[in-house]
Amino acid sequence: MQWTKQNEQTVYSNRWFRVNLADVELPDGRHLDHFLIRLRPVAVATVVNQANEVLLLWRHRFITDSWGWELAAGVVEDGEDIAYAAARELEEETGWRPGPLRHLMSVEPSNGLTDARHHIYWADEGEYIGHPVDDFESDRREWVPLKLVPDMVVRGEVPAANMAAALLLLHHLRLGQDTVS
Repeated sequence: MQWTKQNEQTVYSNRWFRVNLADVELPDGRHLDHFLIRLRPVAVATVVNQANEVLLLWRHRFITDSWGWELAAGVVEDGEDIAYAAARELEEETGWRPGPLRHLMSVEPSNGLTDARHHIYWADEGEYIGHPVDDFESDRREWVPLKLVPDMVVRGEVPAANMAAALLLLHHLRLGQDTVS
């Protein structure tokens, strides 16, 4: 069963996002008004070192009033390459410049409300270049053993679904384990 968008109008817009109202036709012919948020792509990156530790940020999200571990992330600027944006965000938020980035996954974290796509990258090496320019983005930055990731997710310490999915996939790729203690 497929919903069909008949038209869409912008109700609010700024440099970060647009709030639109769409007229959607359901398969039975009924119509409904559906609000949606149009966003720029988001680039996400981390480094996993030789000790199988992943570089994470501990941060507070005021919208949900929650603390949790995240990967460095931010919007892709107009005309910017997504992998370049991921490396830029990692450097700005952690002070670490990644080695060659590998695409890990792309996800749509809330596709019933927004068209946001998060593109997640990782590197197996990085170089510390100094204190992060955007140190206000997180309370601290730490190397966390990948082996701890499944239990961290279960305990709710990685509340963002896209971050949890990426960390669990990195855990699987690097350690080959799917179990939770």
